[in-house]
Amino acid sequence: MSHQLPDVQASQPDVTVGLSQVGVTGVEKLVKVARDDGADGEPRRPLVLMAEFEVFVDLPGGRKGIDMSRNMQVIDEVLEAAVSEPTYRVEEVCGDAAERLLAKHDYTSTAEVRMTAELVVREDTPASGLGTQSTVDIIASAVATDDGTHEEVGADVDGMTVCPCSQGMSASRARDVLTELGVDDETTEAFLDRVPQPGHSQRGHALLTITSEGSPNVDLMDVIDIARDSMSARIYNLAKRPDEDHMTYHAHANARFVEDCVRAMAEGVVDRFDHLDDDVVVHMRQSNDESIHQHNAHAEREVTMGHLRSELNGDRRYHGEHAAGRANDD
Repeated sequence: MSHQLPDVQASQPDVTVGLSQVGVTGVEKLVKVARDDGADGEPRRPLVLMAEFEVFVDLPGGRKGIDMSRNMQVIDEVLEAAVSEPTYRVEEVCGDAAERLLAKHDYTSTAEVRMTAELVVREDTPASGLGTQSTVDIIASAVATDDGTHEEVGADVDGMTVCPCSQGMSASRARDVLTELGVDDETTEAFLDRVPQPGHSQRGHALLTITSEGSPNVDLMDVIDIARDSMSARIYNLAKRPDEDHMTYHAHANARFVEDCVRAMAEGVVDRFDHLDDDVVVHMRQSNDESIHQHNAHAEREVTMGHLRSELNGDRRYHGEHAAGRANDD
């Protein structure tokens, strides 16, 4: 004979404190993302991603717990729909899931879904032209409330940076040696201009995400390109000696501090995504694994497109307000 099980989660907790995020992490699912036909009109195979999800809702202080099984059920339902129907944007999968969570939990006001996955990108090496594959960590998330749903899409990519400071010291040393060898100043400067001097290099990690109400109107591959091109040079999984020479030369010819990388991302976002509304939020982050220090270098900025445009266009009104804001915060 069956009996009614008590709904312990709905009971009142001993400590009536609300929680902003309660849910599950580490949920692994296959996600199939459809793609438009190729330039030749031939259909392209969908991207199949092994994705990891985090699912959260907020919890009022008068309720002991969430309905954990509902969260898992919603994720399964959404991903089944993603497999059976064309899904072109990973952030929309997160948005759909967040909205379903909000609808199924009558005690919540906010639902959040985050997704990460590894994307394999096929490309050619820069000098030898050999086909190879690179991996990119893609990021998607969504937050749903009664006021609407905001979705985020982006990528975390690896690259190479070279320190301009150490490169400047090497150039100074080379200039002194060339002078001692009797090389005239004009030839010395021409040589240094054409042959970048050594500087200590780092493995760089660039993160770029775009968040808007609804799905951001950006192409994920454009986001990846902006992030990869913000560093001194791209890196490749396969590299013959001509490719190694190409990467090393171009990295040293384009030496950048960690701050420079974030600013390059900012410039790339405004150039490539000028169509985005002013209230779209851009998150840019650069972290470098230092080669000659025990610490790492880090720079970051989160800003609306409107403010970013103003800064890059030299809007003095914005710069004054920004400086005043910093002074008031200090």
